Amino acid sequence: MNEKLNSRYLKSGRYGIFLAFAIICIGLALSTPRFFTVPNLMIIGTQVSINALLAFGVTFVIITGGIDLSLGSMVAVTGVVAATFAHPDTYPLAVPLLAGLGAGLLFGAFNGFVVTKSKVPPFIVTLGTMTIGRGLALILSKGRPVSNLSDPFNFIGGGNVFGIPFPIIILIIAFLVCSVILKKTVLGRYMYAVGGNEPAARASGIGVNRVKIWVYTICGILSALGGILLTSRITTGQPNAGAGFELDAIAAAIIGGTSTSGGTGTMTGTLIGALLIGVISNSLDLLNVTSYYQQVVMGIIIIGAVVLDSAGKKERG
Repeated sequence: MNEKLNSRYLKSGRYGIFLAFAIICIGLALSTPRFFTVPNLMIIGTQVSINALLAFGVTFVIITGGIDLSLGSMVAVTGVVAATFAHPDTYPLAVPLLAGLGAGLLFGAFNGFVVTKSKVPPFIVTLGTMTIGRGLALILSKGRPVSNLSDPFNFIGGGNVFGIPFPIIILIIAFLVCSVILKKTVLGRYMYAVGGNEPAARASGIGVNRVKIWVYTICGILSALGGILLTSRITTGQPNAGAGFELDAIAAAIIGGTSTSGGTGTMTGTLIGALLIGVISNSLDLLNVTSYYQQVVMGIIIIGAVVLDSAGKKERG
């Protein structure tokens, strides 16, 4: 592969998403004065936070050449688990947090274990665990919302610090941690190696199965964090929550430049992809465009991103 051509393509793709984001924001600011107000920007950040957390997790997975369709179900089951322990005067805040994150860790590790040991395509495995997760959420909650949550727990999704919504603070911290993992750690380098050329990675001594289990586990933890945020924000653990969230998260990663064939992707690109989705959705709301048209617009954007990714792979090839 021509390394110079590959590097030039990556840089152009990275700058391209920034340019597209800037142009869209400018256009929206001109079309609706309410767009560039501080309250509206805070709303966008809060709305984007959950999708971005899921997108960060699935970016790790896609970089290794996998996919995870169980994100939405993990949001539901981890949210229900956290809500179960979040009633006032029962447990300290740490208990529902650890319970929810622990459930996400186990669910993600299970995905990784089945993917690596069964040799079944990740699409099929996570399609199955998507159904399992939704069923578990319904079983644990007995099909009813888990309500009466404590004020400290509800603060996570609904509170603010110095005027900044707490979900935005969590988003920033998660972005920094995920960026460090991907750019500065051995595990991050192994992710790119596995997704870029798995046989070569195996031949060079990389524990491919361990890497995959790690990325699915991290994805599960981030999904759990998203589930806790959502549960806190709506103040109930909903067993039907998170339906379709996996599609938005995967869309954010792909729009942000993560290659569907693996080996390419950045957390910065994924964050911009999630913000782009949030900005478009918010602006269409401000322009009184119905949600039906919003789905059409997002579908077109996803197809366009995949087409550009395919064109880039042909150029590099």
